[in-house]
Amino acid sequence: MIHVLASIRIKEGRRAEFIGIFKANVPEVLKEKGCLGYVPTVDFPTGKPTQALDGNVVTIVEKWASPEALQNHLVAPHMSAYREKVRNMVEGESLRILQDA
Repeated sequence: MIHVLASIRIKEGRRAEFIGIFKANVPEVLKEKGCLGYVPTVDFPTGKPTQALDGNVVTIVEKWASPEALQNHLVAPHMSAYREKVRNMVEGESLRILQDA
């Protein structure tokens, strides 16, 4: 299994709009062969001193059955359409692709 943590920095004041567009695409992603989970998440304040909160970051938590399924996802037509819709909202992103230990 492949786990993906994609943290996307959104321009100030655009987070709700970004999440709306993202969630509209989720049903298409969940139909993809090998998609085991795909959800946007935001920081949850706990008051823990080591937690760094950032209201302009949305982290996508993904689970894929294989590296091939992830690769197919990245080039799917609905993902190209999604990226075009949000490109002016995104300031940057970081990606972690992980496997079970």
